[in-house]
Amino acid sequence: MTAQATPANAQQRYDVHRSDLPLSCPSPAMALWNSHPRVYLPIEAEGGTSTCPYCGAVYVLVD
Repeated sequence: MTAQATPANAQQRYDVHRSDLPLSCPSPAMALWNSHPRVYLPIEAEGGTSTCPYCGAVYVLVD
């Protein structure tokens, strides 16, 4: 049985951890086929919060 990918852009806010870096939207665990092109977000350089320029999802670094 294969693991199902989570839907891309299903939420407007995502909490991420340093272990998730480098951060991309959609993340590798998300289904890419129904989303926008993958973009890497410089969350550390942006003070711990990044917004995807394609879908507007907000990512917050929690640790």
